[in-house]
Amino acid sequence: MLTMHKSNFPSSFFGGCFIIRKFTDTDNTHRHADIAENGGKLPNCIFCNISVDNGFDVEWENDEFIVFADYRPAAQYHFLVVPKTHIANVKTLQKEDASRVMRMVGIGHSILDKYDVPSTSRRLGFHIPPFYSVDHLHLHVQGLPYKSKLYQAKYHIATGSQSSNKGFSWFVEASQAIRILEQGRQIGILPC
Repeated sequence: MLTMHKSNFPSSFFGGCFIIRKFTDTDNTHRHADIAENGGKLPNCIFCNISVDNGFDVEWENDEFIVFADYRPAAQYHFLVVPKTHIANVKTLQKEDASRVMRMVGIGHSILDKYDVPSTSRRLGFHIPPFYSVDHLHLHVQGLPYKSKLYQAKYHIATGSQSSNKGFSWFVEASQAIRILEQGRQIGILPC
């Protein structure tokens, strides 16, 4: 059973854009069984069921990924690159997933190329749990500018230091995520 807990912060600060989620071990065991029984998809996951018929504005797809326009875009161009196989979120990724993230980034850049978005006006990255809205890995692919300062704050990138790839932040830029994974580290909100 999915147990959802809402918090006043940061949800209230960001206009309700984030849902704070807490899963029990029993929930995770059932989720893995459901995924295995359903060809890599979680039946109740909205991102496992992306299609035009389900109301998504699908931009591109292949056997591994699907790309659609964000229904509430934060930037001039805003797409999500989603694996068709259910993967919970960026915190569950391991070293061997770095190549998957690289493929997602390549797809994201191809989409932005199609819209002639200059490389200096691109932001690609992931929200880090619990600061996200859907528990299915998805890469935000954005062609700036942002539509507001509030949206810009939602996608804040914190640079790292000599000992970390990223600073304290609820969003990890795609290249930061790849470096963290290649080093065999886990992505989190704290510097890593």
